[in-house]
Amino acid sequence: MKKNQLLPLLLAQLFLCISLTAQIEKAPPREEGEGPWSQLIIRGVTVIDGTLSPPIGPVDIVVENNRIASVEVVGFPGLDINPNRRPKLKPGGKELNAEGMYLLPGFVDTHAHIGGTSQGTTAEYVFKLWMAHGITTICDPGCGNGIDWVVDQKKKSANNEITAPRIKAYNWFGNSLNGERGRGDITTPEAAREWVRANAKKGADGIKFGGGLPEVMTAALDENKKLGLRSKTHHAQLYVGRWNVLNSARAGLTSMEHWYGLPEALFDDRTVQNYSLDYNYQNEQDRFGEAGQLWAQAAKPYSEKWNSVMNELLSLDFSISPTMVIYEANRDLQRARRAEWHESYTLPSLWDFYAPSKQSHGSYWHFWGTEQEIDWKQNYQLWMTFLNEYKNRGGRVTVGTDAGFIYQLYGFAYPREMELLREAGFHPLEVIKAATLNGAEALGMADEIGTIKVGKLADFVIVEENPLVNLKVLYGTGAIKLMEDNTVARVGGVKYTIKDGIIYDAKKLLEDVKRIVEKAKADANYEIVQPGMKGE
Repeated sequence: MKKNQLLPLLLAQLFLCISLTAQIEKAPPREEGEGPWSQLIIRGVTVIDGTLSPPIGPVDIVVENNRIASVEVVGFPGLDINPNRRPKLKPGGKELNAEGMYLLPGFVDTHAHIGGTSQGTTAEYVFKLWMAHGITTICDPGCGNGIDWVVDQKKKSANNEITAPRIKAYNWFGNSLNGERGRGDITTPEAAREWVRANAKKGADGIKFGGGLPEVMTAALDENKKLGLRSKTHHAQLYVGRWNVLNSARAGLTSMEHWYGLPEALFDDRTVQNYSLDYNYQNEQDRFGEAGQLWAQAAKPYSEKWNSVMNELLSLDFSISPTMVIYEANRDLQRARRAEWHESYTLPSLWDFYAPSKQSHGSYWHFWGTEQEIDWKQNYQLWMTFLNEYKNRGGRVTVGTDAGFIYQLYGFAYPREMELLREAGFHPLEVIKAATLNGAEALGMADEIGTIKVGKLADFVIVEENPLVNLKVLYGTGAIKLMEDNTVARVGGVKYTIKDGIIYDAKKLLEDVKRIVEKAKADANYEIVQPGMKGE
């Protein structure tokens, strides 16, 4: 392998994992949550089941041995429930009164990094933020803490030894499988197949790619598919000129992350992004600033090329995890930086990581301005047009966040991604489906989670307000509402997150996170301030 061929591989691996190369503190033994019980009956709730069916209630849901045993309609809205219609509680069982509340399947985050040492996070901090927002399943794309570390936390979560979502581990292609830091150099098809087989033996559920030599990508995806594992790719610009989304999907990739590689597949009057001539990929303001001009260089919506690419992806049953939220600061930096949850829930180390930097990934605010934000607003319009039409034609779009970068906080980024799908044109029921069933299908888990159906696992989100009316009630900080007595109150926030039949008080989990942040601030004598304004 020539050095000039190897360099892009090393750079691509570096930029994705610069903050994720060392292990963070694992989650402590579980002290939170009530249960599980031999029987759990959730009484009087209104169900939004994740299948596009409209809400229905009041309903009693019976869980036995962590499986939904029955879903019983027990009355009509506005009328007293006849107790004779209700399923009976068995000895040793638990009743949860949820009358007037709304129940959804547990949320799935298809792009969820478990913190990083550069951000100064711990697994407990990250997991509790996710669980407090109803996220009961996540996919770690890259296993930046090491495959052994992630598989350990995955097993402990599956046994409910820790407070954490269930975890799918998609190891970064080329990651060391021997516990040491650094990455192997995979430059031949034979080496690719060998690594894929070894990765599966480690307990990985799939692979996260960033790109690679066409012959290497083809071999790795083929071997991965033979083993029955899944895959996702961030199509790094270092490779995308010769390997875009269509190449990946044809080779057997199951899901794409973000949108890199998709506009390039839609080029009809060029073969390469219109880079400025002094562009440097390692300068992230160059990279992200000019990425905001990329969709405008692609084929126009509903053109022959646009339709051709979309139809082929649909025929391949290809999933898209757009993670729009992680780039939203690009179109409105002030909004992202001053989100109301930062003060109480963002660790000071994470806040520092977000600040302008020449080396921290995603901290590219060297001099971000109006011109870049306008480009990105137009970028979003075209991107959202593709996503909405892909959904309309039967394509699978999921909810993923990539939080921990670019002023997006774990957990809180999730309802924001849902809001962005709504902005793209998704009906709120379609948003819920993206967050539940679509995510389950993309991860190969639709037989176990994703809808409210007899036989599936007892993973639920319960909220006191109707999220279809206002998705903002899913934020941990809730939504502001003018009450009947003309007072202003905060309403919503997830009430209960139920995973494997264990009931977690979501607001108590957030209180735990707040205490973690308060302690970190006290230890460092720290306060969150705007750059350049400390002491003013």
